Amino acid sequence: MLCPGLVRIPLGGPRRLPPALPPRRRCSPRSRGSLLLWQPEQVSDAVPETRPDLETLVPSWATVPDLAERLGLRLADVRRLIEDRELLAARVGERRVVAVPAGFVDDDGPLEALKGTFTVLADGGMRDDEIIRWLHTPDDTLPTGGTPLDAIRAGFKTEVRRRAMEEAF
Repeated sequence: MLCPGLVRIPLGGPRRLPPALPPRRRCSPRSRGSLLLWQPEQVSDAVPETRPDLETLVPSWATVPDLAERLGLRLADVRRLIEDRELLAARVGERRVVAVPAGFVDDDGPLEALKGTFTVLADGGMRDDEIIRWLHTPDDTLPTGGTPLDAIRAGFKTEVRRRAMEEAF
Protein backbone atom coordinates (compact mmCIF):
# COMPACT_ATOMS: atom_id res chain seq x y z
CA MET A 1 0.00 0.00 0.00
CA LEU A 2 1.18 3.53 -0.61
CA CYS A 3 2.65 5.05 2.52
CA PRO A 4 0.16 7.27 4.40
CA GLY A 5 0.36 10.87 3.34
CA LEU A 6 1.99 10.14 -0.04
CA VAL A 7 0.21 10.52 -3.37
CA ARG A 8 1.65 9.35 -6.67
CA ILE A 9 1.56 11.96 -9.44
CA PRO A 10 2.73 11.03 -12.96
CA LEU A 11 5.69 13.09 -14.21
CA GLY A 12 4.56 15.45 -16.88
CA GLY A 13 1.04 15.16 -15.51
CA PRO A 14 -1.13 17.93 -14.10
CA ARG A 15 0.60 21.03 -12.80
CA ARG A 16 -1.65 21.44 -9.77
CA LEU A 17 -2.05 18.96 -6.96
CA PRO A 18 -4.90 16.48 -7.26
CA PRO A 19 -7.42 16.07 -4.45
CA ALA A 20 -6.47 13.65 -1.68
CA LEU A 21 -6.53 10.12 -3.04
CA PRO A 22 -7.18 6.93 -1.08
CA PRO A 23 -4.01 4.93 -0.38
CA ARG A 24 -3.05 2.23 -2.87
CA ARG A 25 -1.86 -1.28 -2.08
CA ARG A 26 1.85 -0.55 -2.55
CA CYS A 27 4.38 1.24 -0.35
CA SER A 28 7.22 1.51 -2.84
CA PRO A 29 8.28 5.02 -3.85
CA ARG A 30 10.68 3.66 -6.49
CA SER A 31 8.39 3.22 -9.48
CA ARG A 32 9.51 4.98 -12.66
CA GLY A 33 7.66 7.84 -14.23
CA SER A 34 5.96 9.19 -11.14
CA LEU A 35 6.60 11.58 -8.30
CA LEU A 36 5.56 11.18 -4.68
CA LEU A 37 4.13 14.22 -2.94
CA TRP A 38 3.32 14.67 0.72
CA GLN A 39 -0.38 15.04 1.53
CA PRO A 40 -0.50 16.01 5.22
CA GLU A 41 -4.29 15.78 5.45
CA GLN A 42 -4.04 11.99 4.95
CA VAL A 43 -1.86 11.48 8.03
CA SER A 44 -3.55 11.27 11.39
CA ASP A 45 -2.35 13.66 14.07
CA ALA A 46 -3.88 11.42 16.74
CA VAL A 47 -0.72 9.43 17.47
CA PRO A 48 -0.67 8.87 21.23
CA GLU A 49 2.48 9.96 23.05
CA THR A 50 3.55 6.93 25.07
CA ARG A 51 6.62 8.50 26.63
CA PRO A 52 6.31 10.94 29.51
CA ASP A 53 7.50 14.49 29.01
CA LEU A 54 11.22 14.91 29.73
CA GLU A 55 10.57 17.70 32.21
CA THR A 56 8.21 15.53 34.26
CA LEU A 57 10.35 12.38 33.96
CA VAL A 58 13.40 14.01 35.56
CA PRO A 59 12.69 14.64 39.26
CA SER A 60 14.72 17.85 39.58
CA TRP A 61 16.69 20.18 37.35
CA ALA A 62 19.52 22.57 38.12
CA THR A 63 20.17 25.61 35.95
CA VAL A 64 23.69 26.65 35.01
CA PRO A 65 23.80 29.44 37.65
CA ASP A 66 22.48 27.01 40.29
CA LEU A 67 25.19 24.49 39.43
CA ALA A 68 27.88 27.16 39.50
CA GLU A 69 26.81 28.20 42.98
CA ARG A 70 26.41 24.62 44.23
CA LEU A 71 29.81 23.47 42.94
CA GLY A 72 31.67 26.71 43.61
CA LEU A 73 32.55 27.17 39.93
CA ARG A 74 32.33 30.05 37.48
CA LEU A 75 29.48 30.02 34.94
CA ALA A 76 32.02 29.49 32.17
CA ASP A 77 33.35 26.40 33.95
CA VAL A 78 29.86 24.88 34.19
CA ARG A 79 29.26 25.61 30.53
CA ARG A 80 32.61 23.94 29.75
CA LEU A 81 31.46 20.80 31.63
CA ILE A 82 28.39 20.73 29.38
CA GLU A 83 30.45 21.41 26.26
CA ASP A 84 32.91 18.62 27.19
CA ARG A 85 29.93 16.29 27.70
CA GLU A 86 30.75 15.61 31.33
CA LEU A 87 27.19 16.82 31.89
CA LEU A 88 24.21 16.80 29.55
CA ALA A 89 21.73 19.65 29.48
CA ALA A 90 18.32 20.34 28.01
CA ARG A 91 16.15 23.41 27.63
CA VAL A 92 13.34 23.20 30.17
CA GLY A 93 10.63 25.31 31.70
CA GLU A 94 8.50 28.07 30.35
CA ARG A 95 11.51 30.25 29.51
CA ARG A 96 13.43 27.28 27.98
CA VAL A 97 16.49 27.77 30.17
CA VAL A 98 19.46 25.42 29.93
CA ALA A 99 19.32 22.99 32.84
CA VAL A 100 21.05 19.79 33.93
CA PRO A 101 19.30 16.94 35.74
CA ALA A 102 20.28 17.43 39.39
CA GLY A 103 21.05 13.71 39.74
CA PHE A 104 24.02 14.07 37.39
CA VAL A 105 26.06 15.89 40.04
CA ASP A 106 26.98 15.35 43.66
CA ASP A 107 28.86 17.62 46.08
CA ASP A 108 32.17 16.94 44.31
CA GLY A 109 30.92 17.69 40.79
CA PRO A 110 29.68 15.56 37.89
CA LEU A 111 29.40 11.82 38.54
CA GLU A 112 32.51 10.22 37.05
CA ALA A 113 30.66 7.15 35.72
CA LEU A 114 28.28 9.23 33.61
CA LYS A 115 30.75 10.50 31.03
CA GLY A 116 31.48 7.02 29.65
CA THR A 117 27.79 6.14 29.68
CA PHE A 118 27.01 9.34 27.76
CA THR A 119 29.66 8.37 25.20
CA VAL A 120 28.32 4.83 24.73
CA LEU A 121 24.75 6.04 24.20
CA ALA A 122 25.79 8.94 21.93
CA ASP A 123 27.96 6.63 19.81
CA GLY A 124 24.86 4.48 19.37
CA GLY A 125 23.03 7.43 17.83
CA MET A 126 21.07 8.82 20.78
CA ARG A 127 20.58 12.57 21.13
CA ASP A 128 21.16 14.31 24.46
CA ASP A 129 17.45 14.43 25.32
CA GLU A 130 17.12 10.72 24.55
CA ILE A 131 20.10 9.93 26.78
CA ILE A 132 18.59 11.93 29.64
CA ARG A 133 15.28 10.14 29.11
CA TRP A 134 16.96 6.71 29.06
CA LEU A 135 18.88 7.38 32.26
CA HIS A 136 15.68 8.45 34.05
CA THR A 137 13.30 5.77 32.76
CA PRO A 138 12.54 3.15 35.44
CA ASP A 139 13.73 -0.39 34.71
CA ASP A 140 12.68 -3.11 37.16
CA THR A 141 15.25 -5.55 35.77
CA LEU A 142 18.20 -3.51 37.07
CA PRO A 143 19.86 -4.76 40.27
CA THR A 144 18.57 -1.70 42.14
CA GLY A 145 15.13 -1.84 40.55
CA GLY A 146 15.07 1.88 39.78
CA THR A 147 16.44 3.95 36.94
CA PRO A 148 19.83 3.48 35.25
CA LEU A 149 20.96 6.66 37.02
CA ASP A 150 20.05 5.11 40.40
CA ALA A 151 22.02 1.99 39.45
CA ILE A 152 25.09 4.09 38.55
CA ARG A 153 24.86 5.89 41.88
CA ALA A 154 24.62 2.47 43.62
CA GLY A 155 27.82 1.26 41.95
CA PHE A 156 26.44 -0.79 39.04
CA LYS A 157 28.19 1.24 36.33
CA THR A 158 29.25 -1.84 34.34
CA GLU A 159 25.73 -3.28 34.25
CA VAL A 160 24.29 0.05 33.10
CA ARG A 161 26.91 0.42 30.36
CA ARG A 162 26.30 -3.14 29.19
CA ARG A 163 22.60 -2.31 28.82
CA ALA A 164 23.47 1.00 27.18
CA MET A 165 25.53 -0.88 24.57
CA GLU A 166 22.62 -3.26 23.93
CA GLU A 167 20.23 -0.32 23.63
CA ALA A 168 22.48 1.73 21.40
CA PHE A 169 23.60 -0.99 18.99
